[in-house]
Amino acid sequence: MTTTLDVNGKAMPVQADPGTPLLWVLRDELGLTGTKYGCGIAQCGACTVLADGQPIRSCSTPVAAVATAKITTVESLGGASPLQIAWVKHDVPQCGYCQSGQLMSATALLAKTPKPTDADIDAAMSGNICRCGTYQRIKAAIKDASGQAGKPTAAAKA
Repeated sequence: MTTTLDVNGKAMPVQADPGTPLLWVLRDELGLTGTKYGCGIAQCGACTVLADGQPIRSCSTPVAAVATAKITTVESLGGASPLQIAWVKHDVPQCGYCQSGQLMSATALLAKTPKPTDADIDAAMSGNICRCGTYQRIKAAIKDASGQAGKPTAAAKA
């Protein structure tokens, strides 16, 4: 079945069964391999992309469920976004496998909450697992990208 998806602002026709997970359409059909397969059961967050600005797990989202959504993948960040620059500055990537999902969840957070508190960051990022344990670096990078580097938030002062 041919479906046209809006991916990173471009109309992209795809040949996929409506039940095919979005992850496989992005990677195998569209060649957007930044989105990673992690657990396959929507628990780890490695496959996170945005659908209409909201983080979703592409490994368990059928392509039919997002046929009318604006899908945003890590490739849209371009490699030099303020968030990616902060990510490198704070040495967030270790093995790197979870990074695209982490970046997409952080992108959604900053779009919704430009100056997030520690509690905002914890809530937004809680579904993304980092096997290397760089959670404090992730938090520091998000604060840096939001212009709050080195400034304790209200939650941190309490």
